[in-house]
Amino acid sequence: MTRIVSLIVLLCAAAGPALAHPGHDTSGFAHPFTGVDHLLAMVGVGLWASLLSAKRPAAAYLVPSAFVVMMLLGAAAGFAGMKLPLVEAGIAVSVLVLGALVVGAVRVPVAAAMAVVGLFAVFHGYAHALEAPAVGTGGFILGFTAATILLHAVGLGLGWVARRAVGDLGLRALGGAVMAGGALVLIAN
Repeated sequence: MTRIVSLIVLLCAAAGPALAHPGHDTSGFAHPFTGVDHLLAMVGVGLWASLLSAKRPAAAYLVPSAFVVMMLLGAAAGFAGMKLPLVEAGIAVSVLVLGALVVGAVRVPVAAAMAVVGLFAVFHGYAHALEAPAVGTGGFILGFTAATILLHAVGLGLGWVARRAVGDLGLRALGGAVMAGGALVLIAN
């Protein structure tokens, strides 16, 4: 079985360049994975939604959905040429705060959580827009949106597994990893 999985992974990796012909812009999907701060924030949203969903199941989809909607509004602002100050600082703070919310097992009403992640999402979306290619923008937007949803799902899944395996302590440890990663990103910059 291990050989089959290895073969599938190898074939998928080899097939990647086939998508590089015109009309298939994959950089939008790759974008959230290429910046550790974006990756950590997206996973952090999922982790916090997982924590909140223990008492409020709707948080599992409402909190990540609020992030996606507001990220797209932030991207629209960027594409429209609006100026948003302190974008990189907002992104860095988002990683640290999301990690801290999970570490502290902070449980707030779902609407408040949606507002918090929505604020951070505006910065992430704006940054995505500034880094978009001049051609294939629609594909870029779809790509970073799909990647964001995937990373939220990863955070939710990790949170649920950690909580089931070792309780809130495991989930809080993952939040600590998000915070530590955010701190390392700040130090490196």
